[in-house]
Amino acid sequence: MAKTPTEDGRRPRSTAKEVAVWTLLGLLILGLGGFGVTSFSGGITKVASVGNIDVTADDYARALQARVRDMSQQVGQQISMQQALAFGIDKQVIQSVITRAALDNEAERVGISVGDAAVASRITAMDNFKGASGEFDREAYRFTLERSNLTETQFETNLRRDVSRQLLQGAVGGGFVAPKAMTDTLFAWAGERRGFSMLRLVEADLATPVPAPTEADLKAHYDANLDRFTKPEAKRITYVSLLPEAIAKDQPVDEAMLRKLYQERINEFVIPERRIVERLVYPDQAQADAAKAALDGGTPFEKLVADRGLTLDAIALGDIAKSELGAAGEPVFAAAEGGVIGPLQTDLGPALFRVVSVLGAEETTFEAARDTLAIEFQMDAARRLIAGRVEEIDDLLAGGATLEDLAKDAGLALATLDFVPGKPGDTTIEGYPDFRAAAEAVQAGDFPQAIVLDDGGVVALRLDEIVPAAPIPFDEAKAAVAEDWRKDAVSKALAARAAEIKAAVEGGAAIRSFGIVDVTPETARNGFVADAPETLLAEVFKLPEGGVQVIAADGFTAVVQLDRILPAATEGKDAVAMRDALTAQAAQAIAGDAFAAFTGALTAEAGITLDQGAINAINTSLP
Repeated sequence: MAKTPTEDGRRPRSTAKEVAVWTLLGLLILGLGGFGVTSFSGGITKVASVGNIDVTADDYARALQARVRDMSQQVGQQISMQQALAFGIDKQVIQSVITRAALDNEAERVGISVGDAAVASRITAMDNFKGASGEFDREAYRFTLERSNLTETQFETNLRRDVSRQLLQGAVGGGFVAPKAMTDTLFAWAGERRGFSMLRLVEADLATPVPAPTEADLKAHYDANLDRFTKPEAKRITYVSLLPEAIAKDQPVDEAMLRKLYQERINEFVIPERRIVERLVYPDQAQADAAKAALDGGTPFEKLVADRGLTLDAIALGDIAKSELGAAGEPVFAAAEGGVIGPLQTDLGPALFRVVSVLGAEETTFEAARDTLAIEFQMDAARRLIAGRVEEIDDLLAGGATLEDLAKDAGLALATLDFVPGKPGDTTIEGYPDFRAAAEAVQAGDFPQAIVLDDGGVVALRLDEIVPAAPIPFDEAKAAVAEDWRKDAVSKALAARAAEIKAAVEGGAAIRSFGIVDVTPETARNGFVADAPETLLAEVFKLPEGGVQVIAADGFTAVVQLDRILPAATEGKDAVAMRDALTAQAAQAIAGDAFAAFTGALTAEAGITLDQGAINAINTSLP
């Protein structure tokens, strides 16, 4: 059958086992992430030992796969196991599982454990094990663990270890307090502010315009910056596609169906008159009558609202139709824009209504809407036609048909492109996330599959070859070279001008005498300056009072003068909040260091046995 959109561009799996895998993710904080890994055979039972605690092959494999999933989510694309290993993820994971084993070994040594009642309490509180009634369901518990290749004993043992490990970790890492001298120093540094003046330079500030480049200038620039004019390595991909927009115009249009569709969606095309209305409700008729009398006597409606302890936002009904106002609809819609009427009876009590704005009725005739409806009708027909052919396309591919066969015999469009992983493409097909995911994942020798796209289209692709990176010929790149040369030339000229201004300001000239200056009275280290590079404030905070600096970045050149240094504010809610946050962060950092030292000592004392061969075998066996 055809592939439906998935993250990795491969055929979806729908087994209960995988549902259980994802359901159990997150059940435990450290020890039980990533259930559902198939047990390893071939004699591999453990990858390491710390003291009396073994790190099993499944423990390591689950932790490794969970870490790869996390990394994939962080970067926004699927990371293969080979890529993860190249990043050294396996070394991070083995260190993590060894640390957990060292804690388990120490907890066992000192006799830290939790009773059956505590374990049972945790299990019965887990949503994954609750039935339709919302209570713990023994059968759901058994079924979920069975589908995850876990016995109740294994699960409960791991849970007991996890809770014990948390107790030990809390005992070691708790109770640390950051020294006052440390927090004072951090607060003084983090809370400092700066006031500065900035003169931003643009090309118009140059006394002499940048001259046009000669052919020799361009050729020299091309040769010196060849990396800027080089096509990156790409995957040459051949693909066939059948897209709704490509065949929609050929689909017949049924006038009767269009008229029926128009009537079904008549509320989109015939919009009755509406009002933007405010409603001020009173507890009883007497108070409502008194308010109306005050209004007629000249009291502003806004004051009546304030007297009720309300705001205009609180009494706004928004854009509303006559039918939505009930009995008040007729008089409200008879009022002019800006008029206040009432009191009128409502479900909430007597109320005054103000008509803020009158929105006239709108009608789009069938004739005016026909073309839009026809396009939608044809696109829907195209999607249904494609959906009916997906299985046929998939069967042809499974039977050995090539992409060229599909183009010739099944009427699909055949094309080739050079796909650069990780970069946006400029073709229509590269705009489809599912195509890009499949193109990222495809390898030499993979058989094409029918991939259903998010708009109902279908595509199949094949990797033809890897096109190595290569310089773009000078004549072909000449326009880009000229643009890049000019950008560099302007940047150099602005840098030279900025250096002249800096020298003059340091010699006593006023920075504002060279042009319009942007003044920032004060800002914190984590402040924001519009249209400036992120490095600006970091450089500003390095300057002494009165210091001058040239700040240069891509497309940005400025001269900055530090006007004043302001110490950290010691009073007010913000200052207290900052000090408390820094104190907590410092204590957390100290606790983290202490915990790392503690686990390191535990590991060294208990002794580690590491089976690198088993680790390598697992690394190469995982997809």
